[in-house]
Amino acid sequence: MAAAATMAAAARELVLRAGTSDMEEEEGPLAGGPGLQEPLQLGELDITSDEFILDEVDVHIQANLEDELVKEALKTGVDLRHYSKQVELELQQIEQKSIRDYIQESENIASLHNQITACDAVLERMEQMLGAFQSDLSSISSEIRTLQEQSGAMNIRLRNRQAVRGKLGELVDGLVVPSALVTAILEAPVTEPRFLEQLQELDAKAAAVREQEARGTAACADVRGVLDRLRVKAVTKIREFILQKIYSFRKPMTNYQIPQTALLKYRFFYQFLLGNERATAKEIRDEYVETLSKIYLSYYRSYLGRLMKVQYEEVAEKDDLMGVEDTAKKGFFSKPSLRSRNTIFTLGTRGSVISPTELEAPILVPHTAQRGEQRHYALLDNSCREYLFICEFFVVSGPAAHDLFHAVMGRTLSMTLKHLDSYLADCYDAIAVFLCIHIVLRFRNIAAKRDVPALDRYWEQVLALLWPRFELILEMNVQSVRSTDPQRLGGLDTRPHYITRRYAEFSSALVSINQTIPNERTMQLLGQLQVEVENFVLRVAAEFSSRKEQLVFLINNYDMMLGVLMERAADDSKEVESFQQLLNARTQEFIEELLSPPFGGLVAFVKEAEALIERGQAERLRGEEARVTQLIRGFGSSWKSSVESLSQDVMRSFTNFRNGTSIIQGALTQLIQLYHRFHRVLSQPQLRALPARAELINIHHLMVELKKHKPNF
Repeated sequence: MAAAATMAAAARELVLRAGTSDMEEEEGPLAGGPGLQEPLQLGELDITSDEFILDEVDVHIQANLEDELVKEALKTGVDLRHYSKQVELELQQIEQKSIRDYIQESENIASLHNQITACDAVLERMEQMLGAFQSDLSSISSEIRTLQEQSGAMNIRLRNRQAVRGKLGELVDGLVVPSALVTAILEAPVTEPRFLEQLQELDAKAAAVREQEARGTAACADVRGVLDRLRVKAVTKIREFILQKIYSFRKPMTNYQIPQTALLKYRFFYQFLLGNERATAKEIRDEYVETLSKIYLSYYRSYLGRLMKVQYEEVAEKDDLMGVEDTAKKGFFSKPSLRSRNTIFTLGTRGSVISPTELEAPILVPHTAQRGEQRHYALLDNSCREYLFICEFFVVSGPAAHDLFHAVMGRTLSMTLKHLDSYLADCYDAIAVFLCIHIVLRFRNIAAKRDVPALDRYWEQVLALLWPRFELILEMNVQSVRSTDPQRLGGLDTRPHYITRRYAEFSSALVSINQTIPNERTMQLLGQLQVEVENFVLRVAAEFSSRKEQLVFLINNYDMMLGVLMERAADDSKEVESFQQLLNARTQEFIEELLSPPFGGLVAFVKEAEALIERGQAERLRGEEARVTQLIRGFGSSWKSSVESLSQDVMRSFTNFRNGTSIIQGALTQLIQLYHRFHRVLSQPQLRALPARAELINIHHLMVELKKHKPNF
């Protein structure tokens, strides 16, 4: 249909074009007469131009020629002019109908026109109102921006004024001197809490004024005079108070720790002097150092003098060495020897001095203390107190604290070292010196726990005196044992020797002390002493004529030394292990020596027979039948009496019944093993037919019988 309408329009245009051409030809020049209206100048809207029409027609024709209806119409030969007129007539009818419709709706169209006009007027007024609103909003926005800028500026001014007010308030508060401060500084005693509070306030104000003066604040001049007068008054009162406390130390029989502790409550006084009057602070510090150094020196000089009067009645001398014989005589003018030299080689109750309870036991003040073992602990305790007081009261630390501490305690420490040096020059008690060494080591640990490093150098100096003396005394004892001549010891017996007993007590004492804080040098020196003692025991044993007596002597001494060592030393110590090996070896040898007289033939035969069997020469046993028969009958007739004699001999030979019991058990066990080996030899084919085998004692019966001879203690 669209193609038909297009074709009809194109046809109508062609008809109109043709009619127009005819009319132009018919009218001729009348068309351009002056009486006719000139055609409109429509420009691009002019659709009557030939160019436009031809172009459009060409386009439409070209497009519509492809339509099936157009192709069909062209084929059937439809008259386009007739068809165009028909279309024109239909258009005129439609146009007239449309006009009638417009005429009928004219009133509605007029009303619509009036409404549109009224709407235009309303919209125009709305546009004017919105324009006014827009201009008003623009002015309000600018006013808001102005107000925001003014508010920001006011906030900045407010903050600046508040900051200035705070700084100015601090300045004024720091400069203003209240009446309460003046009254307290001038009238209150220094011991009252309000004096201390106002003194801290005065110190803060003085510091604030100095800071403001450095900044060039002119207002400081108004209060400088008042603060200076208050500072002078406060310094005067503080100086008198502290010096009075220091002078109170000088009173006889005064426990200076009480006023010293009281001074710590007012340690801010010295801080105030240090910040405001350094000359007075130095005067007080020098006076304290001078006073306390003299007090400590006097106390400890008296203390050491009293300790020297409380000495033991028996003091070791240079001749009281381990290898010196008890029967040795001295010159006519020499001092009498110790009642028993063994006392200096035993630890006894002296070992308790290194126990924690004894080390840190409460002590009396130096002028009343009497206990000798507390000499260094009194020095340690007072030195720790003094160092901590100096650090806290005089506000020092590090090297400055060390220097001030040694200014106070240096003379006392030097005096103590000199006294120790002179005392050690005549000391020959190695255990006492070794105890002192371990006491110092423990005191050094206590000082470290209390965070007092000022005594480290002193402990090193003390140890530098003690260690060489201890090593010298120990080497003297080693040399005395090495040079001991057994022939000069008088009558000998198989019981433990007093020199070995000295060594056992001495070594166990040093080992038990050394276990707490091991020292390799001590173990080396003890090792040298042990070697010399072992050699000494062998030299003394060689003085006995029989091997049996030698072994009894060796076993008794080894057993005694081992027993003493095991009481104090650890079971796995080198000394215990060494003497245990020596004791086992000599015990085994003694058992063989003990079994040899009654059962020597049996032992020899069993060893020879086992050697022949091992070499494959068992046939040679056939010639030993008579010997075997004699051994069987001899053992059966004498073993009970031999065992009884053996047991009695052992119990008479050894002082330690437990050791004797062990030796008897070992001998009986070895005898059972020997007889069992004898049975195995007789079970060989070469001796199996021997008639005397019937006389052999049953092994189990022998074991039951031997158990009856086991001593019970």
